[in-house]
Amino acid sequence: MPLPEDPKTLLLLGIFMLLLFYGLYLAGQIVLPIIFAAILYLVLQPAMRFGTKFRIPKSVSAILMIVFVIAAVGALGFTLSGPASDWLAKVPASLARLDAQIRIFKQPIADLENASKQIEHLTETPSSSATPVTLATPGVTGMLFSGTRNMLVGLGTMVVLLFFLLMSGDLFLRRFVEILPTLSNKKQAVEISREIESNISVYLATISMMNVGVGILTGIAAYFCGLPDPILWGTLAFLLNYIPILGPLCGIVIIFLASLLTFGTIWHALLPTGIYLAIHLVEGEVATPLLLARRFILNPVLIIVSLVFWYWMWGIPGALLAVPMLATVKIICDRITRLAALGHFLGSEPRSS
Repeated sequence: MPLPEDPKTLLLLGIFMLLLFYGLYLAGQIVLPIIFAAILYLVLQPAMRFGTKFRIPKSVSAILMIVFVIAAVGALGFTLSGPASDWLAKVPASLARLDAQIRIFKQPIADLENASKQIEHLTETPSSSATPVTLATPGVTGMLFSGTRNMLVGLGTMVVLLFFLLMSGDLFLRRFVEILPTLSNKKQAVEISREIESNISVYLATISMMNVGVGILTGIAAYFCGLPDPILWGTLAFLLNYIPILGPLCGIVIIFLASLLTFGTIWHALLPTGIYLAIHLVEGEVATPLLLARRFILNPVLIIVSLVFWYWMWGIPGALLAVPMLATVKIICDRITRLAALGHFLGSEPRSS
């Protein structure tokens, strides 16, 4: 892959990339619904084609698909809302108990903080004209209202855009192919589009099935370990597993703290946490390589970098989109000769069976 030798070209390319990412950061509320709608379109397009074979009108199929997606999201929210509210209500009364349980971990950190404060006192200069500064911050109600309003606007934008994307079918692909200059370019564009659609839809479907299995096993483990609200922990494990590596790590911390509040001893709290960790080890080392290794091989280091970067850029939605976007870039690079080296860099060695 030849690189431009002119330093000015490299500098302009770097400036362009910085401006592009800064623009994506600023336009997150607009870009995120568009990307989610495009990914859902790729996932639901095979089902739309299946409905077309049975002469079902596109509008009816699109509405049914969107209703199904909204119902699934609503069911998850309804399942989590009640138990999560109960646990949040218990938090204030349990903080002192939790503080006593983790005191063994907090003591070394407290010693380091005391040493740091003593060093700061030795190095700071005396000042007699210190004036306290008070910063005005928005109230909690205003923050919640603003966040809910933004979420509803984004959800509405995504639903409307998804409906018209499903209605248009392959219109954008056909128009794009028509303006390409040569027949080989047209074939390449169709192949890339079909491969992206196939890989992303198969990946999300497979990951969803594995996440359902992880959620069911986690709920069963929570039930037999005596952890209250096993449906909550199973649903939480199902959702967190959509964020590779970082999601399960957050789940381990959450389940450990919940177990510590429930059972009161660290050793008893380690039982459901250890089972949850074992479930993810089996899923990550056996199920995922078996089902996705040949189709979806990505560099694990770049997956972590992508997760951290897009989480910093867009928060949790960015972390959910990190792997599908990285896979899409790899598919495009593998199909374009000039970008084949980048596609090879994004990939990883297949695991031996």
